[in-house]
Amino acid sequence: MYNIAAVYGSPRRQGNTATLMKRAVDGATDAGAVVDEIILRDYNISPCLEIYGCKKEGECVIKDDFQAVRDRVLACRGVMIATPIFFYTVSAHLKMFMDRCQSLWIKKYWIDQTPFNQWTPVRKGLLISVGATKGKKLFDGMLLTMKYFFDVFDMKMWDTLLIRGLDLAGDVLAHPEYMDEAYQKGRAFAEAVRGAK
Repeated sequence: MYNIAAVYGSPRRQGNTATLMKRAVDGATDAGAVVDEIILRDYNISPCLEIYGCKKEGECVIKDDFQAVRDRVLACRGVMIATPIFFYTVSAHLKMFMDRCQSLWIKKYWIDQTPFNQWTPVRKGLLISVGATKGKKLFDGMLLTMKYFFDVFDMKMWDTLLIRGLDLAGDVLAHPEYMDEAYQKGRAFAEAVRGAK
Protein backbone atom coordinates (compact mmCIF):
# COMPACT_ATOMS: atom_id res chain seq x y z
CA MET A 1 0.00 0.00 0.00
CA TYR A 2 1.26 3.48 -0.90
CA ASN A 3 1.81 5.99 1.88
CA ILE A 4 2.99 8.92 -0.28
CA ALA A 5 1.51 10.21 -3.52
CA ALA A 6 3.85 12.11 -5.84
CA VAL A 7 1.80 14.32 -8.17
CA TYR A 8 3.74 15.57 -11.18
CA GLY A 9 2.12 18.75 -12.50
CA SER A 10 4.67 19.55 -15.19
CA PRO A 11 3.78 19.32 -18.88
CA ARG A 12 7.36 18.14 -19.53
CA ARG A 13 8.37 14.62 -18.54
CA GLN A 14 12.05 15.55 -18.36
CA GLY A 15 11.65 19.16 -17.23
CA ASN A 16 13.34 20.72 -14.23
CA THR A 17 10.34 20.33 -11.95
CA ALA A 18 9.85 16.68 -12.87
CA THR A 19 13.56 16.01 -12.42
CA LEU A 20 13.53 17.49 -8.92
CA MET A 21 10.40 15.53 -8.06
CA LYS A 22 12.05 12.32 -9.18
CA ARG A 23 14.97 13.03 -6.84
CA ALA A 24 12.52 13.67 -3.98
CA VAL A 25 10.82 10.37 -4.78
CA ASP A 26 14.24 8.66 -4.70
CA GLY A 27 14.87 10.14 -1.28
CA ALA A 28 11.46 9.05 0.00
CA THR A 29 11.81 5.50 -1.27
CA ASP A 30 15.33 5.23 0.14
CA ALA A 31 13.80 6.19 3.50
CA GLY A 32 11.35 3.30 3.20
CA ALA A 33 8.27 5.02 1.77
CA VAL A 34 6.12 3.40 -0.87
CA VAL A 35 5.38 6.12 -3.42
CA ASP A 36 2.53 6.28 -5.91
CA GLU A 37 3.75 8.44 -8.81
CA ILE A 38 0.96 10.28 -10.63
CA ILE A 39 1.88 12.13 -13.84
CA LEU A 40 -1.13 14.38 -14.46
CA ARG A 41 -0.43 14.89 -18.17
CA ASP A 42 -1.14 11.17 -18.68
CA TYR A 43 -4.74 11.47 -17.48
CA ASN A 44 -7.91 12.73 -19.09
CA ILE A 45 -9.15 15.34 -16.60
CA SER A 46 -11.67 17.92 -17.77
CA PRO A 47 -11.68 21.42 -16.36
CA CYS A 48 -14.41 22.13 -13.82
CA LEU A 49 -17.57 23.11 -15.72
CA GLU A 50 -19.13 24.77 -12.64
CA ILE A 51 -22.42 22.92 -13.02
CA TYR A 52 -22.60 22.27 -9.26
CA GLY A 53 -23.66 18.67 -9.69
CA CYS A 54 -21.50 18.06 -6.61
CA LYS A 55 -23.93 19.93 -4.32
CA LYS A 56 -25.95 16.79 -3.53
CA GLU A 57 -23.26 14.45 -2.27
CA GLY A 58 -19.94 16.21 -2.80
CA GLU A 59 -19.14 14.02 -5.78
CA CYS A 60 -18.13 15.50 -9.12
CA VAL A 61 -20.61 14.45 -11.79
CA ILE A 62 -18.09 14.71 -14.63
CA LYS A 63 -16.85 11.16 -15.11
CA ASP A 64 -13.26 10.92 -16.31
CA ASP A 65 -9.86 10.17 -14.74
CA PHE A 66 -10.31 12.74 -11.98
CA GLN A 67 -11.98 10.33 -9.56
CA ALA A 68 -9.20 7.75 -9.80
CA VAL A 69 -6.47 10.35 -9.26
CA ARG A 70 -8.37 11.97 -6.39
CA ASP A 71 -8.82 8.61 -4.68
CA ARG A 72 -5.13 7.79 -5.01
CA VAL A 73 -4.23 11.09 -3.35
CA LEU A 74 -6.81 10.58 -0.58
CA ALA A 75 -5.39 7.12 0.13
CA CYS A 76 -2.00 8.56 1.14
CA ARG A 77 -0.83 10.25 4.33
CA GLY A 78 1.78 12.29 2.50
CA VAL A 79 1.49 14.13 -0.81
CA MET A 80 4.35 15.61 -2.81
CA ILE A 81 3.25 18.01 -5.54
CA ALA A 82 5.55 19.46 -8.18
CA THR A 83 4.63 22.27 -10.56
CA PRO A 84 6.47 24.80 -12.68
CA ILE A 85 5.33 28.40 -12.50
CA PHE A 86 3.08 29.70 -15.27
CA PHE A 87 2.02 33.36 -14.92
CA TYR A 88 2.73 33.25 -11.17
CA THR A 89 0.64 30.16 -10.49
CA VAL A 90 0.54 26.42 -11.14
CA SER A 91 0.60 24.58 -14.48
CA ALA A 92 -2.60 23.99 -16.43
CA HIS A 93 -2.47 20.24 -15.74
CA LEU A 94 -2.39 20.79 -11.99
CA LYS A 95 -4.94 23.61 -12.12
CA MET A 96 -7.51 21.41 -13.85
CA PHE A 97 -7.12 18.78 -11.15
CA MET A 98 -7.28 21.44 -8.43
CA ASP A 99 -10.44 23.00 -9.82
CA ARG A 100 -12.18 19.63 -9.95
CA CYS A 101 -11.43 19.31 -6.23
CA GLN A 102 -14.08 21.99 -5.72
CA SER A 103 -16.30 18.95 -5.13
CA LEU A 104 -14.21 18.11 -2.04
CA TRP A 105 -14.61 21.71 -0.83
CA ILE A 106 -18.38 21.44 -1.30
CA LYS A 107 -18.47 18.20 0.67
CA LYS A 108 -16.29 19.49 3.47
CA TYR A 109 -17.80 22.93 3.98
CA TRP A 110 -21.33 22.80 2.57
CA ILE A 111 -22.47 19.23 3.12
CA ASP A 112 -20.49 18.21 6.23
CA GLN A 113 -20.48 21.83 7.49
CA THR A 114 -16.94 21.67 8.82
CA PRO A 115 -16.17 25.00 10.53
CA PHE A 116 -13.49 26.96 8.69
CA ASN A 117 -10.01 26.55 10.16
CA GLN A 118 -11.31 23.95 12.63
CA TRP A 119 -10.21 20.70 11.09
CA THR A 120 -7.43 18.31 12.01
CA PRO A 121 -4.72 17.71 9.42
CA VAL A 122 -4.47 14.05 8.45
CA ARG A 123 -1.96 14.54 5.62
CA LYS A 124 1.32 16.33 5.14
CA GLY A 125 2.27 18.10 1.92
CA LEU A 126 5.61 18.80 0.28
CA LEU A 127 5.57 21.32 -2.56
CA ILE A 128 8.27 21.55 -5.23
CA SER A 129 8.19 24.41 -7.72
CA VAL A 130 10.52 25.94 -10.28
CA GLY A 131 10.26 29.31 -11.99
CA ALA A 132 12.30 30.84 -14.79
CA THR A 133 12.63 34.35 -13.37
CA LYS A 134 14.16 35.52 -10.10
CA GLY A 135 11.48 37.91 -8.85
CA LYS A 136 10.92 38.16 -5.10
CA LYS A 137 7.18 37.47 -5.47
CA LEU A 138 7.54 34.70 -8.03
CA PHE A 139 5.95 32.06 -5.81
CA ASP A 140 3.51 34.20 -3.80
CA GLY A 141 0.39 33.56 -5.89
CA MET A 142 1.09 29.85 -6.24
CA LEU A 143 1.69 29.42 -2.50
CA LEU A 144 -1.64 31.01 -1.62
CA THR A 145 -3.41 28.82 -4.18
CA MET A 146 -1.73 25.70 -2.82
CA LYS A 147 -2.61 26.55 0.77
CA TYR A 148 -6.31 26.41 0.00
CA PHE A 149 -5.94 23.41 -2.29
CA PHE A 150 -4.23 21.50 0.52
CA ASP A 151 -7.14 22.47 2.77
CA VAL A 152 -9.64 20.31 0.87
CA PHE A 153 -7.41 17.27 1.44
CA ASP A 154 -7.12 18.01 5.19
CA MET A 155 -3.45 18.57 4.51
CA LYS A 156 -0.94 21.01 5.96
CA MET A 157 2.13 22.23 4.11
CA TRP A 158 5.06 20.42 5.68
CA ASP A 159 7.77 22.09 3.58
CA THR A 160 8.60 23.55 0.18
CA LEU A 161 11.43 23.50 -2.33
CA LEU A 162 11.15 26.66 -4.44
CA ILE A 163 13.83 27.36 -7.03
CA ARG A 164 14.21 30.44 -9.22
CA GLY A 165 16.14 30.96 -12.43
CA LEU A 166 15.61 27.62 -14.21
CA ASP A 167 13.83 27.57 -17.54
CA LEU A 168 15.07 25.22 -20.26
CA ALA A 169 14.76 21.48 -19.76
CA GLY A 170 17.91 20.17 -18.12
CA ASP A 171 18.96 23.47 -16.54
CA VAL A 172 18.66 21.90 -13.08
CA LEU A 173 21.32 19.33 -13.91
CA ALA A 174 23.91 22.09 -13.73
CA HIS A 175 22.98 22.55 -10.06
CA PRO A 176 23.81 19.39 -8.11
CA GLU A 177 23.00 21.29 -4.91
CA TYR A 178 19.33 21.53 -5.98
CA MET A 179 19.25 17.84 -6.84
CA ASP A 180 20.69 16.98 -3.45
CA GLU A 181 18.25 19.28 -1.67
CA ALA A 182 15.32 17.59 -3.43
CA TYR A 183 16.62 14.17 -2.41
CA GLN A 184 17.07 15.23 1.21
CA LYS A 185 13.62 16.83 1.36
CA GLY A 186 12.04 13.66 -0.03
CA ARG A 187 13.87 11.56 2.52
CA ALA A 188 12.94 13.82 5.43
CA PHE A 189 9.35 13.98 4.20
CA ALA A 190 9.06 10.19 4.22
CA GLU A 191 10.35 10.14 7.78
CA ALA A 192 7.87 12.85 8.81
CA VAL A 193 4.97 11.00 7.23
CA ARG A 194 6.01 7.74 8.87
CA GLY A 195 6.21 9.46 12.26
CA ALA A 196 2.82 11.21 11.90
CA LYS A 197 0.00 9.95 14.08
